[in-house]
Amino acid sequence: MGNSNDHAAVDTVSGLQVRAVSVDEVAEWNRALNFGFLRPEVAVAEDLRRRYWEPGRMLAGFDGERQIATFRSFDTELTVPGGAVVPADAITNVAVTATHRRRGLLSAMMRRNLAAAAERGSAVAILAAAEYNIYGRFGFGPATQGAGWNIELRRTRGLREGLPGVPGGRTDFVTMAELRELGADLHERWRRTQPGAIERDTLWWERTSGEVRAPGDEFKEPFAAVHRDAAGEVTGLVLYRIANKWDGAYPDCKLTVSEFIALDLPTAVELWRLVLSVDWVSRVEVPKLAPDDPLPLLLQDPRAATPHEDNGDLVWLRVLDVEAAFGARSYGAPGRVVLEVDDRLGYASGRWALETAEDGTGRCVRTTDDADLALGASELGSLYLGAETASRLAAAALLTELRPGAAAAADLLLRTPLRAWTPTEF
Repeated sequence: MGNSNDHAAVDTVSGLQVRAVSVDEVAEWNRALNFGFLRPEVAVAEDLRRRYWEPGRMLAGFDGERQIATFRSFDTELTVPGGAVVPADAITNVAVTATHRRRGLLSAMMRRNLAAAAERGSAVAILAAAEYNIYGRFGFGPATQGAGWNIELRRTRGLREGLPGVPGGRTDFVTMAELRELGADLHERWRRTQPGAIERDTLWWERTSGEVRAPGDEFKEPFAAVHRDAAGEVTGLVLYRIANKWDGAYPDCKLTVSEFIALDLPTAVELWRLVLSVDWVSRVEVPKLAPDDPLPLLLQDPRAATPHEDNGDLVWLRVLDVEAAFGARSYGAPGRVVLEVDDRLGYASGRWALETAEDGTGRCVRTTDDADLALGASELGSLYLGAETASRLAAAALLTELRPGAAAAADLLLRTPLRAWTPTEF
């Protein structure tokens, strides 16, 4: 492999080359990305991609002068249990054209990127896996779970009586320009309360509000409403769109919520009251919601909410710096568990003592003591944010309990009040 500090370094694999692309090569990189994502008909968004470009962070596989594989990463902050953040390497835009599969291109790009991320000080790397069986071999494991609901309004008849509201508060629709400003500020405050959440940059809000549109974007302006408390502080946001449909002379519209942020339950109640009372709407679809969100229990009839079909694993995580990652998060109980980690790439390999205190702080340090649990890097990634339990992994033969009761003991330490989740696709 080439030197990860050298942006001009070229790695050779199966007669092909892997290197970072220059800003002048972004248009061709985007063509290769669209081709790899099975959308060759989409025009090249060169100006948009140039805004994503950073030196050394857009990689490509080359067959001669032709780009036939793509890979991009960027720095972000990941919120961990307890509200702290760790530096994360976020990986996206991974594609290899069908003619060049299984020739080591992904492995070369991934290894190069992870080495550079570790040198930069990233505690973890994260990605969204389109296919389940690809990224485990690089030490990634499912780390957040998505949730969502379909609600039949004729069955539920709205929210329960007696729920807390916001005295003196108000909900108002806002323009797309206001959304970019108010939404960005609200999300910055909210993301530090939700394990698994990551940052959103200016470009994210520009695309969400339609100010910037890439070829292939099917933007339809949403209804955007914010909630303010009695002091005028923004405490919540909802974005939704409505499919206008009629059953003869009767309205039968579907409302789809694309974004929902509330800093507290009273705010959430006020926003859900708006969503569930829109004229002509008979069904509400909420495809993205935190797995712990109490929405069904707020309804008069919780059975009116059925799980959305897209529920499943979302963000995958691999630990690059064990001490930094586990030292940043909080823990559910005091104790000590020794982990034997098998990491084929080496970043987390070895024997680690996870030691936690009464105040919820903890550390993970190397030890020569006998191990209590044996696991791979992928399983370590799934345990880190609390997405999985050691007991469940042991039951699935994905983790080995070397000391009776050690899996249950680890679960007490690693338990979290909120399950990890992020609404931000990347």
